Amino acid sequence: MKFYYFPISTYSQKVLLALYEKRCIFEPRLVNILDQQEVDEFRSIYPLGKIPLLVVSDNQLIPESSIIIEYLDGHYDTGTRLIPAGNVDEMRQLRFLDRMADLYLNNSVVTLMFAQNRRQAELADARRYLLYCYDQLNHILEGNQWVMGEGFTMVDCAVIPPLLYAERFMPFTEYANLLNYFQRAQERPSYQKVLADALPLLTSMGV
Repeated sequence: MKFYYFPISTYSQKVLLALYEKRCIFEPRLVNILDQQEVDEFRSIYPLGKIPLLVVSDNQLIPESSIIIEYLDGHYDTGTRLIPAGNVDEMRQLRFLDRMADLYLNNSVVTLMFAQNRRQAELADARRYLLYCYDQLNHILEGNQWVMGEGFTMVDCAVIPPLLYAERFMPFTEYANLLNYFQRAQERPSYQKVLADALPLLTSMGV
C-alpha cells in the first residue's frame, strides 16, 4: 500500500493520523507540491494531481482524505476504530463534523495562511468561519475527551491538523476546551509522528 502525500498538507496529515491510528503498514511516497516537476510526474499516476492519494495492492487509486479513511477503517481491524458503529443520527453528526472541519476550519486556515493572494471579503469570510468552528468545537468539547466523545474518530483526524496553523494565524486561546483538546492531541503518539514529519519543513519555511 503506497501513500502519496506532502508532510505539511493538512489533508495529508489527516490521513497520516488515520494510518498511524490504524497501525497500517504502508509505503510513504512524498510529493513536493511546491515543485511543479514533481506534480507533473505525479499526474502520470493520478491525472488530477491532488494529494493525498492511497494506492492499494491491486493498483486501485483511492483519493480524497475522508474516502481514504473510510477505506482504511473498513479494511483494517487493527488499531483505533475511526468510524464507530452508531445510529443514523450519530453517523450524520460524524460526517457533518468531518465536513465542517474540512470546509470551514481547514480551508479557512489555508486562506489566512496565503492572505496576500486573497481579497478582503475572502479573508473576512475565513475569519467568520473559523470563529464559528471555534465556538462549535469548544461547546462540543465541554466534558468530551475527543470531538465525538471518549473515542478518537475520523473527525479528530480532520480537526487536529489545521489547528496547528490556526494557532499561528488566528489563535484560539480564549476557547479553553478547544485549547485543552489540542494539547491532548499533541500528546497522542500518532500526531507526534505527524509533527515529526512536518515540523522540519515548516521550520525551514519560517511558518
